Amino acid sequence: MGFDTVIQVLDSTLRLSTPLLLACLAGLFSERSGIFDIGLEAKMLVAAFFSAAVAYTTGSVWIGLLAGIAASLVFAGIHGLASITFRGNQLISGVALNFLASGMTVLIAQSWFKQGGRTPSLIGGARFEPIDLPFAGSVAGVPIVGPIYSDLLSGHSVLVYVALLAVPATWWLLFRTRFGLRLRAVGENPAAVDTAGVSVVGLRYAAVGIAGVLCGIAGAYLATGLQAGFVKEMTAGRGYIALAALIFAKWRPWHALGACWLFGLLQALALRTDVVEAIFPFRMPVQLLDSMPYILTVVILAGFVGKAIPPRAGGQPYVKER
Repeated sequence: MGFDTVIQVLDSTLRLSTPLLLACLAGLFSERSGIFDIGLEAKMLVAAFFSAAVAYTTGSVWIGLLAGIAASLVFAGIHGLASITFRGNQLISGVALNFLASGMTVLIAQSWFKQGGRTPSLIGGARFEPIDLPFAGSVAGVPIVGPIYSDLLSGHSVLVYVALLAVPATWWLLFRTRFGLRLRAVGENPAAVDTAGVSVVGLRYAAVGIAGVLCGIAGAYLATGLQAGFVKEMTAGRGYIALAALIFAKWRPWHALGACWLFGLLQALALRTDVVEAIFPFRMPVQLLDSMPYILTVVILAGFVGKAIPPRAGGQPYVKER
């Protein structure tokens, strides 16, 4: 297996891990505030559909991105209303949203476009185009460094770089700002935060809103960056994989980056059977390769749920003492 092949696999890893990373960071904000969010899948799915539908209709991928974020925020608001205001079961609320998004997107897509629950293919300005980083062409011939910069780091859509920058931004916001300190405190001891005169409800809604924005970007990337349009169930369980990565990362931003890269690598290897055959001395079935990210999800949930300690107030509605 040559160096160029390794670069190609890592390039695919970076692309495929982007929606996972954005969804994982979304769950990080939500769960750090004490709101468990099983509905990451739903928000990504509605964002993918509305971003593709609006981008196709208007011809502008940026308007499509805003539409995807707006749709995700609506679902985030519903989850917040059920979990925070009405103090409902957070897990049931998330699962209900997943079912709603699964049926609603196909129904609306069929009603609008009459193409079996999918949108027409996106072309031109309705898609995010790759961006060449400065000097990518001039350094391409330099051994090792050139391919890494020009082929691996350069040539991605803007949302890939947004996802990568979101990791240090999340770390700074959560661990270096007053807002982040209060947000983490709400997830651990909301009564103490309330006693200090800070709104628990406001902080939790803010966290759910941030999660909605990040899921909106993730879904828009799926439909307008990674692929050229919306297809039925195109999230394919990525929301659940992001939750597994979040548990594996123990609710830490930098660890989440590594966990999502691991899942992205498995997805990339599933597309490159020649690489897998070069690594393993036996022929591995394609179906097994495709299922590896989901198998790893089960393994992580079975092996790390007991070891990874979530925020102490996670999943518990806060009732203000009078």
